[in-house]
Parts: sequence; structure tokens; C-alpha cells
Amino acid sequence: MEPLLTSDQLAELRRPRPYPALSVLMPTHRREPEKAQDAVRLRNLVAQAEKALENDPDVPRERRGEIVDRLRRAVAELDPTHAQDGLVIFVAQGEHHVWSVARAVPERVVLSDTFLTRNLVAAQAAEQPYWALAVAADRISLWDGSPEQAAEYSGDGFPLERSLEDPDAERKQRIGDLPSTFQDEATRRFLREGHDKLRAVLARTPRPLYVLGSAAALSLLEELGPLGPGAVSIQHGGLADGPAGAVAEAVEPVRTAREAASTATIAAELEAARGRREFAGGLDEVWQAVQEGRVRLLAVEEHYRTVVREEGGHLEPADAGQPGARDDMVDEIVEQALERGAEIRFVPDDALAGQGHIAGVLRY
Repeated sequence: MEPLLTSDQLAELRRPRPYPALSVLMPTHRREPEKAQDAVRLRNLVAQAEKALENDPDVPRERRGEIVDRLRRAVAELDPTHAQDGLVIFVAQGEHHVWSVARAVPERVVLSDTFLTRNLVAAQAAEQPYWALAVAADRISLWDGSPEQAAEYSGDGFPLERSLEDPDAERKQRIGDLPSTFQDEATRRFLREGHDKLRAVLARTPRPLYVLGSAAALSLLEELGPLGPGAVSIQHGGLADGPAGAVAEAVEPVRTAREAASTATIAAELEAARGRREFAGGLDEVWQAVQEGRVRLLAVEEHYRTVVREEGGHLEPADAGQPGARDDMVDEIVEQALERGAEIRFVPDDALAGQGHIAGVLRY
């Protein structure tokens, strides 16, 4: 399955493809007994996709065969043990992509000239990803984390490794010139290299950053300059080799406290915006403002979903399956807001209960 998306990868997924670009989306379950139903539902969706391809006169036979083959290969790559709340599969000529995401998605099979990205975009935003840098004198690792999990990142030169063996150490010890590891110039150069590589990653994919290491390692990193606004140091050595669960466990209390503070800040910002008449609340009002490109900050409750239909330029409540009903409007709003440069923040359920479960701070 695919790793978390970068903004560049997301832009690439949005570009038009030769018809057909197939999107298959399905809600999934983490636990039994509901989880046992997922394999059957997926088989039914795959059969539905194959039938749609077969019945579409605009799909040439050779291309149909390739898309079906790639769809089956994508399904074969799935690991049911790591299922989360939603499954997203994209298939087109020469490519296929699979994600398991921590946000429910609607059950859907779509043939178009673009992938149906809005549910994936919203899931990515809701995952609240972070970077964790674990530092030791002989290894610097970067971890791609979210509230659900952490995984070691292997790209952009990470992990960095070196040997601590010093061929001249015996002579230095005889003359009393053996420095502390984190005072050694070679160690400084090693950490500076990691520092520079991390800054490049943050410039391309900015996220909250947590830095883990011994007091000496953290002190040396601080001397090399700031890693970015809001970087948080956690004094916890021995994690440069992981494991992933230990890295996530060390970060989680700090991350949780940070998110609680952030939620309080967002609530205050929304209240201040209301006083300035730069506030939008509720799905319809926010939707209108997002379409106009006026939303600077969009706050959404983590599990807020609702079914609506568009009527007379406004959104009205609807029943699932009703003609014109749209059951992923919240995700569509999130994607549109991101495209227009808004900051997206997901907050705990009921945090916006008095504001229609979704609210925005307006640019004007």
C-alpha cells in the first residue's frame, strides 16, 4: 500500500488521465465481526467495476484488460491486518495506487478522466501527520507518524548512519584527549548533515516536528539552528533504531497535549472571527465561502459526515440514495478549501456542536 501523500504526489494524482481512470472506494473495519464482511464487499465492488468497464463503449478492449488486471493486482496488495476505516484504490493505464486510511469513505465505483481524490485528501488532512526525528551519535532516523501509527521514512537521505569506531582513539586516550561523543567534530558534522536534510523535507512537506534524543544530542541540534516553527524536543534516547511503536509511544503524550492546546486556540480564533464578522458556520454557509475562496482557516469535527443535496444554490439535508444526494460533501469542502490555500484543522467530535460541526475563519 502507498505511504502518506506529499503535496507533489497529490498534485500528480489530480491531473487528467487517459479514459478511464477508475476509483474504487469502500468503508472498512478494524475489528471483527464487521471486518469479516469487508472481503465480500470488496469482491462485489471489484465485480461492479469490471462490469462498468465491460459495458462502457468508450473503453477499448485492450485498455479494459489492462485496467482489470491492474485492479486485481491492487487488491492482491492489500493487507487485511492493517485495515483502518476506509479503502481507496486508483487504477489507470500504466499505474495503480492503494491506500488504507483512518477516515470513513463512501462506497463508490467511478469511471472518469480523473481520480476521485476528495475522500483521500480529506483522510490525509484528518490524519494530522507529524515528523519525528530520532537522533543518536551513529544514526539519525526520520519517522512518518500520525495518531494511528508511525513508520520509518526512507527517503531524502534518511536514515543517516556512521561508525563510531575511531582508529586513533587509543592514542587519544593515552594522552587524555578523548572527547565526549557529542563534542567530537565528526559527530557535529554528522548531526549537521541530518539537520540540513530534515530542513529540506520540512520545506517540501511541512508538519509538526518532534525531536527525540539524549540531552546532549538535543543540545547540539539546538546549536545548529532552528528546525522550524513549533518543533518540540523530547528527551528520550535509544530510539534512533526504533521500533516504530516505541517512537509513537514517546511522541503520543506530547502530541495529545499539543492537539488539546491547538483545539482551544482554534475555538478562540473562531470566536474572535465571529466578533469581526469574518466567521462562517454550518455546512451550507461554509460551502458558499469555500467556493468563493474566502476561507482562511477551516475547522471540522473529526467524524462529521452528513448527506445533502444541492437545491437552489444551497445545501439541503437529504437521505442516502436519494437522487442528487451527496454523502461526501464534507470531504469535498475540505479538498476545495485546501486547493484555495486554506489551513485545515480537524477537532474532536462535538467541539463545534454549537457551530454546525464545521466552521471557518474568513479572509474578508
